[in-house]
Amino acid sequence: MAGRVRVDCHLHTVDSGDSVMTLDQLAERVAALRIDVVCVTDHNHLAGTAEELSRAVGVRVVPGEEIRTGSGELIGLFLTERVPYVLPAARAVERVRAQGGIVCAPHPYDPHRFGAGARLDAMCAAGMIDAVEVFNAKTADEEHNRAALRTARAWGLPGTVGSDAHDADGVGAAYLEMPDFDGPASFLNALHEAEWYGEYRPHARRYQRRPQRSGLQAGGEADRPAS
Repeated sequence: MAGRVRVDCHLHTVDSGDSVMTLDQLAERVAALRIDVVCVTDHNHLAGTAEELSRAVGVRVVPGEEIRTGSGELIGLFLTERVPYVLPAARAVERVRAQGGIVCAPHPYDPHRFGAGARLDAMCAAGMIDAVEVFNAKTADEEHNRAALRTARAWGLPGTVGSDAHDADGVGAAYLEMPDFDGPASFLNALHEAEWYGEYRPHARRYQRRPQRSGLQAGGEADRPAS
């Protein structure tokens, strides 16, 4: 649709430490899926500048970081400097906003991830949150995504969605189709007119099991990771 872009708001490269996806693999995947913009949100790491990342991936990249804070993980978008991890949440928010970035609360109610959880309402009331991730493709229980959507609506905040991909096959499992934007403020405005698409897609196994051989005794090699 003219004037609209497809945006995956949350994904990770090998710089996250727990992801197996390189920038080259990300580039191949977004080209195949016709994703227009990706937000690279590595854990406690800023992967590069917008210009550097966009050249490497071949589409527009919003530099971001998934930041561990004392009140749960937060995502900073449109960053130019890394934000240190394990700061108090209020200090992390200050660091994000001092560089013109915006703050999103990822997977806030997923018990298998370190989201804001019960602290999210207080953070919204304090004006610390600019957007809430209302669909995360790695969240197995849909009720946890629905709870995030309810919180976003209760506070009048826009919603983001993300694949939370840590491997190439995960990219595009969730994305927004939204009006184009040219910076943090227009991104937030455009979120209010976004349509989102998503499906649950668990992380790919990092290791494959070797085929089990008949007659293998307990304690043998069948369950060891492939080298």
